[in-house]
Amino acid sequence: MITNPFIINGDIPAECFCDRKKESKNIIQMLTNGENISLMSPRRMGKSKLIKFCYSQEPLCSDYYCFYIDIYHTTSLREFTYTFGKQVFNTLKTKSQKMMLMFAQALRSVNANFGFDPVTNLPKFSLSLGDVRNPEYTLDEIFSALEQADKPCIVCFDEFQQIANFPEKNVEALLRGHIQHLGNANFIFAGSSRHLLAEMFQSYAHPFYNSTSTLVLHPIDLAEYVSFSTYWFNQFSKHIETNVVEHVYQIMGGNTYYIQKTLHELFEQTDKGETCSIELVPVIIEGMIEEQSDGYRQLLSLLPDRHKEVLFAIANEGEAEKVMGQQFIRRHSLVSASAVQSALKKLLEMDLVTQNEGKYSVPDVIFRMYLQRIGGKE
Repeated sequence: MITNPFIINGDIPAECFCDRKKESKNIIQMLTNGENISLMSPRRMGKSKLIKFCYSQEPLCSDYYCFYIDIYHTTSLREFTYTFGKQVFNTLKTKSQKMMLMFAQALRSVNANFGFDPVTNLPKFSLSLGDVRNPEYTLDEIFSALEQADKPCIVCFDEFQQIANFPEKNVEALLRGHIQHLGNANFIFAGSSRHLLAEMFQSYAHPFYNSTSTLVLHPIDLAEYVSFSTYWFNQFSKHIETNVVEHVYQIMGGNTYYIQKTLHELFEQTDKGETCSIELVPVIIEGMIEEQSDGYRQLLSLLPDRHKEVLFAIANEGEAEKVMGQQFIRRHSLVSASAVQSALKKLLEMDLVTQNEGKYSVPDVIFRMYLQRIGGKE
């Protein structure tokens, strides 16, 4: 039973999924037509929720095995392979016992133990990172199992740009070598670092060059949010004015997650029969900043001073242009153009800063507000 229609955790039912009709239709159509997709979006724009939503729709939910592999926290080919194998098994055990058994038996290169819990009679697959002794062999076994599956497979690697940071330098070529020969599986390569993903899939020097259809996820239209929000408030005998939704949308710059989180809190704090007050918005945002502040302080403590100076400068400008020009450097008391360039390279790699059409910004809206506050701009 839905108690708050502005869902921020877990899977979102179709009726509570705001818009993305065109995007979901395109993704499903591309996948069922046998295409691979590179899906790019700023962080917290809703790409992961969109992918899982597509997985829940026909014909993907009935006619395909759909796997979602988040590799954001992986740091090597070994961890990538472990995460991939573990998630494939966990998905199959809820879909097909026959395929689950086939997959477990296919992983001959690992020291995993497969069996059934004597109490619950549920399947157990005891696989630890240490069991993956030779990730290249294990990876080959995973792909071979997908190729032999009794349904076509869809695999999403979320935060795929992470492989660029692995110590092994042949990961792109290794994965491309497997994927290009698969006839029973298609792939979504999703990520929030647009410049890294664009380089992987649009640069001739990279193995995945020109091998996918590219989709870029943009903010949901304001009109859709207004319609969605007013409808759900009304369904619960509450009311929200259009200007409140517009205010939230503007402050959050169209960021899907933070808009949804703000609306979630506004809904919680509005009683039945009452109208949501716009005065609640800054209170909620203040709480969101405070909630994240410990993590932000820890993150900043790990950055060199030169990197922090450039980060604060970009945050204070909102969108910064000509960042290596003398005006920008003087305005923010930076050292030199070369120091800015060096800091930018690292900040882009860490996804703390993003670049779009020559403009630099801090993509995490709440982090940007936090930086502006402690950096002197309210």
